[in-house]
Amino acid sequence: MPRKVVISAWAVPVMVLGQFSFFAAIPVAIIVVAVMRRFRSGALRWWALALGAVYAAPMAIWALRPERAESLSKDMSPVFAVLIVVAACGVIIAAHRSRRGLSGS
Repeated sequence: MPRKVVISAWAVPVMVLGQFSFFAAIPVAIIVVAVMRRFRSGALRWWALALGAVYAAPMAIWALRPERAESLSKDMSPVFAVLIVVAACGVIIAAHRSRRGLSGS
C-alpha cells in the first residue's frame, strides 16, 4: 500500500472537519487515481469511488450555484461532511485490510 494513499485518506477527514474542504480535493484525487491504477481489491476500490462521488457532489453543488458561499466548507451540508468522513474512514480500513490480505476479494 503506497504511503501516499494512507496519508491522503487520513488527510481528507482532517481537512473537511477543519473547514478546508476545498483543498481536500487534492488528497481525494490522489486516493481515487492511485487506487484505480494500482489495486484490485474490491473493497478498497469501492470505498475510493464512494469517497470521490461523495466529495464531488457538494463540490458540484457549490460550483454550480449562482449565489454560492465564500467557501465550500460554509456551503456544504453537515450530512455531506459526515458522509465524506465515513467514506475516508472506509478507505483507511479497506487499505489496512488489503495490506493484511483480509479484503475478501
